[in-house]
Amino acid sequence: MPVYHGRDLRKPSGGLRSRGYKVKRKALTGSSPTLTRFSSGDERVVERVTGGNVKVRAVRVAEAVVSDPRTGVAKKAKILRVVETPANREYARRNIIVKGTVIETSMGRAVVTSRPAQDGVVNAVIIREEK
Repeated sequence: MPVYHGRDLRKPSGGLRSRGYKVKRKALTGSSPTLTRFSSGDERVVERVTGGNVKVRAVRVAEAVVSDPRTGVAKKAKILRVVETPANREYARRNIIVKGTVIETSMGRAVVTSRPAQDGVVNAVIIREEK
């Protein structure tokens, strides 16, 4: 379902009078956010976006492509749990994965570097705890 992303309620600056009614346009529509959840299986949705392009959105994910910066190796690893999300504390409780989320994988703790709802894949980099 489309969501209107226009800025009709923005107040004009500089002492201008309020503007009249603005007609909603197709170009100002968007979509509701896709909250990628950690789950036992994978689910992706292919959507048509502006310009006739397609966008793959990850709805549910079970695996992540984890890279180790020390060895330069990237492998597919199972996600075990969502540890924390700096963007929103509630996201970690609801197992929602966004960019910057710290996840526990079979290779160790990793931070998500991709945007799963935009890219359709979870890419992550292993975090090394300093001693």
